[in-house]
Amino acid sequence: MGLTKTEIFTEKQNRLAQMMKALAHPARIAILQHLIKSQACICGDLVEELGLAQATISQHLKELKNVGLIKGTIDGTSVCYCIDAKVWNQYKSVFETFFVSYINKDNCC
Repeated sequence: MGLTKTEIFTEKQNRLAQMMKALAHPARIAILQHLIKSQACICGDLVEELGLAQATISQHLKELKNVGLIKGTIDGTSVCYCIDAKVWNQYKSVFETFFVSYINKDNCC
């Protein structure tokens, strides 16, 4: 059986792509920005804040939680979310390494 497309790339390349994919939707960016701005756990006010349907927000929260960028606690019927600082710092480090690797020499194209 042939290789899958991800198998021809390095582990670091696949990980970076997965990390970028997790951020590749404006709703997820908006959720993260709201959590950052609030500097606290958010419990259920994202629908009003973002103007999206609860089901849509729930799906994006699930994606962010699956990659570990956010963590949540359940208190009865209320779920509260906040940034997971450890994973956030891992993303920051990986992205900085990726973007810093380019040096503009003004002699291309």
